[in-house]
Amino acid sequence: MEHLKSQGIALPKLGLGTFRMQGDACRAAVESALGLGYRHIDTAEMYGNEEAIGAAIAASRVARGDLHVTTKVWHENLAPEAIRSACDASLKKLRLDHVDLYLVHWPSRSMKLTAVFETLLKLKEEGRTRAIGVANFTTALLKTVVEEIRAPIACNQVEYHVMLDQTKVAKYLAARSIPLVAYCPLAQGRVASDATLAAIGEKHDASAAQVALKWLLDQNGVAAIPKASRAESQQANLDALKVKLDDADRKAIAALPKDRRCVNPGFGPDWD
Repeated sequence: MEHLKSQGIALPKLGLGTFRMQGDACRAAVESALGLGYRHIDTAEMYGNEEAIGAAIAASRVARGDLHVTTKVWHENLAPEAIRSACDASLKKLRLDHVDLYLVHWPSRSMKLTAVFETLLKLKEEGRTRAIGVANFTTALLKTVVEEIRAPIACNQVEYHVMLDQTKVAKYLAARSIPLVAYCPLAQGRVASDATLAAIGEKHDASAAQVALKWLLDQNGVAAIPKASRAESQQANLDALKVKLDDADRKAIAALPKDRRCVNPGFGPDWD
């Protein structure tokens, strides 16, 4: 599988998202994914499933060096000591001595960005994470982090799919060789019922979801982390890598509405 190299890490372009997976079902899903060949697992302290993921990783025979694990600190824990406590708690639950990528999950109006990234960099220096990054950051916030603070972020994780335009943030990241990691890449299942995507899929002996996923993965500097709890769905997402879209397909996808956001950022126009 292709990897995105950024800030000393190699991020597999296709990973497993685990939002809303819990307990034994989460553990089983991660064990299944690792068995099928997934090597990129995404979680967060807010998901409440790090213990289950840690158990799945421990039970697997995958060498730690072959596995990429991302977790995130919640927006309520962005004071320096709170970040450090949250990171230590995540590592304990995951049964790991380090994660590969540690992200600010959501920006907070009360956060002090300089102090946040000073703390994250200390965690990196101490070996608790191999790289740091952000999620749900707008271009305005990215400019502060990248151009003013000069933090070495390895990615920005945002909602991105065929039904949502992310051109502005994608262009900013691409110009600086910072990967974009797409969550909700299947628009929380909405792509499955789209007639345009289904027609493209029929042409390629693929599903609408596989078409939508491959459209993302074909883009330079973009990774995707679809949630998939069933082995069949996990395999289908892996099989999306084999789909070969042509210019006509991309033109048809470009014509789809691009304003269907699944996750409400809850901030307002001053965050644009």
